[in-house]
Amino acid sequence: MKFTLKDYQRDAVRDALNNLKDAQDDWRRKSRKCAFSLTAATGAGKTVMAAAAFEALFHGDDEFDFDADPGAVVIWFSDDPALNEQTRFRLMEASDRINHTDLVVVENTFNRPRFEAGKIYFLNTQKLGKNSLLVRGHEPEELEAKSGALLPETRPDLRAYTIWDTIQNTIDDPELTLYLVLDEAHRGMGNTTVKEKGTIVQRLINGFGSVPGIPVVWGISATVERFNKAIEFAGKHIKLPNVMVDTVKVQESGLIKDTILLDIPTETGDFDTVLVRRATDKLKESTIAWHEYAKQQEEAQTVAPLMVLQVPNTPDPNEIGRALDTIFDRYPEMPAASVAHVFGGHTTQQFGNHSVPYIEPQRVQDSTWVRVLIAKDAISTGWDCPRAEVMVSFRAASDRTHITQLLGRMVRSPLARRIPGNDRLNAVDCLLPKFNRKTVEEVVDTLMKGDDSAPPTGRILIDYLEVKPHPEASTSIWNAFESLPSQTRPQRGAKPARRLTALAHELASDGILSGAGRLAHSAMHKALDTFQESQKEKIEAKRKSVLTVDGKTVVADMKGKEKTFNEFWEDADIAVIDDAYRRAARVLSPDIAKTYVEHLARQVASVDEDPEEFLEAIVEARVTVAGLGLVTEVQSYFDTEADRLAKVWLEEYSSHIKALSDDRRESYRQIVEMSTEPQSVDLVKPESRYEATKARDNDKEISFPTWKHHLLADKDGKYPAELNDWERIVIERELKKDGFRFWYRNPQQPGQSSLGIAYLEDEQFKIVRPDFIFFAEQDGKVVVDLVDPHGLHLADALPKLQGLAAYAKEHACAYRRIEAVAEACGKLRVLDLTINDVRQAVLNASSARSLFEGLLAKDYE
Repeated sequence: MKFTLKDYQRDAVRDALNNLKDAQDDWRRKSRKCAFSLTAATGAGKTVMAAAAFEALFHGDDEFDFDADPGAVVIWFSDDPALNEQTRFRLMEASDRINHTDLVVVENTFNRPRFEAGKIYFLNTQKLGKNSLLVRGHEPEELEAKSGALLPETRPDLRAYTIWDTIQNTIDDPELTLYLVLDEAHRGMGNTTVKEKGTIVQRLINGFGSVPGIPVVWGISATVERFNKAIEFAGKHIKLPNVMVDTVKVQESGLIKDTILLDIPTETGDFDTVLVRRATDKLKESTIAWHEYAKQQEEAQTVAPLMVLQVPNTPDPNEIGRALDTIFDRYPEMPAASVAHVFGGHTTQQFGNHSVPYIEPQRVQDSTWVRVLIAKDAISTGWDCPRAEVMVSFRAASDRTHITQLLGRMVRSPLARRIPGNDRLNAVDCLLPKFNRKTVEEVVDTLMKGDDSAPPTGRILIDYLEVKPHPEASTSIWNAFESLPSQTRPQRGAKPARRLTALAHELASDGILSGAGRLAHSAMHKALDTFQESQKEKIEAKRKSVLTVDGKTVVADMKGKEKTFNEFWEDADIAVIDDAYRRAARVLSPDIAKTYVEHLARQVASVDEDPEEFLEAIVEARVTVAGLGLVTEVQSYFDTEADRLAKVWLEEYSSHIKALSDDRRESYRQIVEMSTEPQSVDLVKPESRYEATKARDNDKEISFPTWKHHLLADKDGKYPAELNDWERIVIERELKKDGFRFWYRNPQQPGQSSLGIAYLEDEQFKIVRPDFIFFAEQDGKVVVDLVDPHGLHLADALPKLQGLAAYAKEHACAYRRIEAVAEACGKLRVLDLTINDVRQAVLNASSARSLFEGLLAKDYE
């Protein structure tokens, strides 16, 4: 893969491959068909996950312990040829093992008896429609209607095979396995409660006439409920476990934007022009912000943000022309040839005085000359444009589905990562002139919950303001903030050796540690040599077991009705040795196993002096490594050594890494996260954040109170915050304490400016974000207090408290106080987790409430 998979992507690929392995086995051994689905929010990288799965399917993958299927054939199916083309391009962009010749677009001229192994064929609904040349002559109903009997019909262009013939022959071939991947799998499922002629998609899945159903079906979508129900209703496939991608992890990854800002008129009337002006200002501000960011990061290219004008299905050309006039009046620096449309007519359109060309939706992202795009509904299924940051919709409130669909396509982050500490560059703006407060709430509900039209997303703000660093906050306070340790979420199945080699690659690429890859491998070779020396007898026994295959011959005495078992031993052939070596390589990592074999061979032979002897030494070394992999203790030992070296390097070169650009630092942050244990990362100073200023309760608008001395503030030095009673009491009391200087409300959304603490619940690691951080001066130094008002009524109260205690055990020296506050015995009580006895009691507790009611808790004052 050209891309490093995010942890949730790796988990999803692993689960999908497990399903594919089971489905392959069921089909070949029992002729049973299987189906499963992958559910992932828009922006999660479904195509990247599919590319990783296809690489393993065609070529095998040691990391996922997956053997290649030499007879694998994939049909990628959607209802849109443009979407297929976009997917084909993304697969080439993501994979370094799948080339363009492996990605075949099935055109009307396609004419083969069967599909070819190792290839992905792109089909769409229109290609299988009854008027398509690909199916002409196969439809029984069509032949009967024409001739009154099922007689052969001359196929177009003397075609020997229809596409249905090709599919049938491929399924019937015992050397091939046909896999069907349905993109946007919720579409085309039809009505699952009525027995009628199936849709094209259902025919592909379930078969019809003499054409059997496809053996392995994989549905991919943000919402696959309809697909799952259709599979279960048809009853033709065994349903394998669905692969679910956690939307929280997608949000944490930074691949999708953190915030959607909704603007609506505050009173009734026609405010189209007002909001178009406001949208243009936002486009201009965003353009300047991206330019400044690129300059700061010393990047040659900058993001060119896009505004989308969404219009009704039958728009008034003059109204669109007036909107364009407003945009150019407000943003005169923008070139006149900056506008394009994606209407169905595919021709140049006249909007008032503006002649606007057509552009294909999939070309918009890379065509940076387009700064304003005019569209009708969701543009197209699967379309996305990460640089689309501002949208003005002239749709009526009754068209909210079209609005949420389009917004759902605009949530991808332009640089495929979060911009540290900058809400402006992590947000998308949506302006709705035709909406009011009541109708916009329905849009918010859809976006928060997610449905067929849009995935669930992060924060959505209607009434908001921007806060920036408080001008009176000193450098020493911000230094204290940035040095606070935040924790990452541990990753399932993370491999220390992979982490070490990835770190070595980045250190060498950035010129921080020359030859880091060679040094990493050399260090691990030395560690394995030490292990071999300490485990000589075990390794020698395992080595012998690799070289011999033992078994038993059954001898049956037909007369006496008895059986005896005679043991036998045979020398292992090269295939058996290779298999044992591959298993060991999965323990050590394929790269390190390979270089360790060469390291061992060089100790007894020289490739320059005697190449033949060196090859023999290589074979012997592979046997040794195979035996090494069979020693139970080697995995733990090897992982510990790899983890130790990675931590040493991350600590030793931390100052060099901090001096890099955001893009490069993001690579290291991902490497830090590649661990099965929580890892500590520094916070990033926030430069911009949007905060809500109002809420609505029973049709009444409530303005939030504002507070002083917050690290982020508006131009008047105030910060709006909605606080419950406990939180308000905590703030009021902390602000009165001696030496107090500033406070920070820790954001509850993921980001580099939000302090996170890992905790374990139901054997799954999650992240809790404590509410408040306070900064004070004591003896001429800045000290930090972490205070978390803690609800005891929720089921996760104790796991969160235990996570906080474990964090305090490791990082108590970074704080003056680490306190959990909760209401117990009719008043607020506090547990000081910097005290060892308190921490131990929390870690051993079975009830959070008993802790706050016990002797270790004190009254909060």
